[in-house]
Amino acid sequence: MAQNAQTGALHGIRVVDLTTILMGPLACRILADHGADVIQVVPPSVEETGAGGDDGIGGIALDIHRNKRSVKLNLKSESDRRAMWDLIASADILVTNMRAAALARLGFTAEDVRTKYPRLIYCLANGYGQDGPYASRAAYDDAIQALSGFAGMSAMISGEPQYAPSVIVDKVCSLFIVQAVMAALLNRHANGEGQTINVPMFETMVAFNMVEHLRGAALIPPRGNVGYTRLLNRERRPYQSADGWVALLPYSEANWHDFFDIIGSPELASNPKYATHSARMQNAEELYRMVATAAPQKTTDEWMAICDQYSIPCNPVLGFDELMTDPHLDAVQLMPVENHPVEGPYRYVRDPIEYDTLDTGLRFHAPVPGEHTREVMGELGWVDDDIQTLQVFS
Repeated sequence: MAQNAQTGALHGIRVVDLTTILMGPLACRILADHGADVIQVVPPSVEETGAGGDDGIGGIALDIHRNKRSVKLNLKSESDRRAMWDLIASADILVTNMRAAALARLGFTAEDVRTKYPRLIYCLANGYGQDGPYASRAAYDDAIQALSGFAGMSAMISGEPQYAPSVIVDKVCSLFIVQAVMAALLNRHANGEGQTINVPMFETMVAFNMVEHLRGAALIPPRGNVGYTRLLNRERRPYQSADGWVALLPYSEANWHDFFDIIGSPELASNPKYATHSARMQNAEELYRMVATAAPQKTTDEWMAICDQYSIPCNPVLGFDELMTDPHLDAVQLMPVENHPVEGPYRYVRDPIEYDTLDTGLRFHAPVPGEHTREVMGELGWVDDDIQTLQVFS
């Protein structure tokens, strides 16, 4: 564990984490990794174990709640709402993904909170922008994959839409939350003003998807269809080698010339269909079919050796089990083992970004829900008799 809790870039910044599921908690964990004092607020109904859907605290909870402290509050209770207000008064940032109607009932909307604390950075992560007709719809990862066009990209290739085997929306949106909060912090440092931030999942994923897919449709009138044809290609996939699977990707002009030499067809380099980048993109499916045909002629290791020689991007296709023993990940210690006071030894994935002098290491293990209620309320000046009025202790 990190020996110095004061070396994170956000040391001295307090975050109130009023979020659930994965998007908000992951964003707050990234802030915690960077040194922020993140106070997770959970309802009394949260069990002592079982978070994350696994036995015990669970692998997901061990990851998304590390470096946080946990307080249990029932925001329907008058005394607990008072505690929440005291916690907000001590904070720099509040992140929530509660529905707007619930926040209004409890009296914790952005307007309610920032009227009292204008320097606060209030970040609302929700499904849809609040000015649009979808504002009140429920939103979860799969639903946003569908609506944002992410699932539909598969249909453009295979004829059938598919969800990614990952909570890609939650994870992408969590990064946008972190980016927005960091920008608001920098702005407050410059001029002292707080900020109300809205991070809508639908709009965020459309923006994410359209970086490479808007293409010629960005121009008025359009000069092409929406969609990057090189990516929307049934032959763009891992290829079966002589002994497994390989990600073999000639990309640059030099890569393709070398690949044509490797497969014994150097004359293809002068073929007008493959001579320029634009021509290769228009004929990407045909080119990738050549790669698919050539791949089984060598083992994955043989392809790796050849491609390293010619600087052609190439990698084996690894499964999760193989990642756990990958020599590179082991050398950089991406997944170290620590000892949790409740769960015992466990493996976690550290923040992958490395800084020269800043620390993003493990400072606190993921807490049992409500573990720090007394500690945090005591820091806010509550005496024991007052703390006993909180519903979790009643």
